[in-house]
Amino acid sequence: MGMVQEFKEFAVKGNVIDLAVGVIIGGAFGKIVESMVGDLIMPAIGAVVGKLDFSNLFMVMGSVPPGTVRTLDALKKAGVPVLAYGSFITVAVNFAILAFIIFLMVRQINRLKRQGEAAPSAPAENILLLREIRDSLKR
Repeated sequence: MGMVQEFKEFAVKGNVIDLAVGVIIGGAFGKIVESMVGDLIMPAIGAVVGKLDFSNLFMVMGSVPPGTVRTLDALKKAGVPVLAYGSFITVAVNFAILAFIIFLMVRQINRLKRQGEAAPSAPAENILLLREIRDSLKR
């Protein structure tokens, strides 16, 4: 079997396609969570804590050239090393929210699976009748 044929079989397997769909949906879902954190949650936390903008929290690690504005973007453009811990806080909150949402989804899926397994339906009436006929023929 040629390498092209093997690759074709690999690429069209269900698992590979499912993985690709999962990655694409995960990327879009990540953007939704990022927007929720950046546009809804972080401003609310900032209002409670004291109107902080977490994305602009940083610590300067080097000397600042004279005349440089002390904002994160201006310092980065000037080549000043900065420890941007506010960005890290935002990413950590994004991760925590995303992990919690995925946990809730997996928990619900597992609950639905358990409900499906726990309640086996009674056999249909025609199956019961066929079993009765089978048993009577065995005698």
